[in-house]
Amino acid sequence: MNLAIDIGNTRIKSALFNQNGLIDIIHHPNTDDILNNTDRLAQCQHIVIGSVVDGHESFYQNLNALKPTLLFTSTTKIPLRNLYQSSATLGSDRLSASIGAYYLCPNTNMLVVDIGTCIKYNFTDSQNNYLGGGISPGIKLRFKALNQFTSKLPLVESDFTFNTLIGTNTQNSILSGVLTGAVAEVDGIITKYKEQYPNLICVLTGGDCEYFAKQLKNSIFVSPNLVLKGLNDILNYNLEHL
Repeated sequence: MNLAIDIGNTRIKSALFNQNGLIDIIHHPNTDDILNNTDRLAQCQHIVIGSVVDGHESFYQNLNALKPTLLFTSTTKIPLRNLYQSSATLGSDRLSASIGAYYLCPNTNMLVVDIGTCIKYNFTDSQNNYLGGGISPGIKLRFKALNQFTSKLPLVESDFTFNTLIGTNTQNSILSGVLTGAVAEVDGIITKYKEQYPNLICVLTGGDCEYFAKQLKNSIFVSPNLVLKGLNDILNYNLEHL
């Protein structure tokens, strides 16, 4: 049994995996919550951590003292060839998602769109080379930016039931601009990739992927837990190549 831990900008998640796949996922308020869940830790033989934020060295050390723990970094063995020019600054979530997609469909031109705090585009070609992609603000960041960098626009909360193109008041205009604009961005970028790679497969993941999946015109697959799956794939790959 493996435990995969994903420490993101806004969420901390852990997932248990056995040989048949995902067993469960838990959202944690902090890393101490993971350490305090001794019953869950007792179920796993190996642990992997992926983090996009700094300052969790003691957490890693405490886990490693309990169970063999792999901290996923730019020097960790992976099944893809990483051609990203600044691999040391590449977010663990971006590469983990691409590796998770690789194990679903290897030797394929693959675009993974991870829609969370940021919208991240990650492309792997049919020779299994990770090339990179793009990063833009996610839904909540767009709402916050409009509020923080203007003097009068209010902070609007996400409302994924909203489907009006023309906002007839300020709140609805912000909702339309952010939601319709973000969907148009993702759809447009997928289209640009397909123009260069006609046989492209696109996978959506991340906290807001279900909303986008219903709005996009392009054909896509949805795998909400692809980062955690990818971390588990990385852990298994390293255990097989000790």
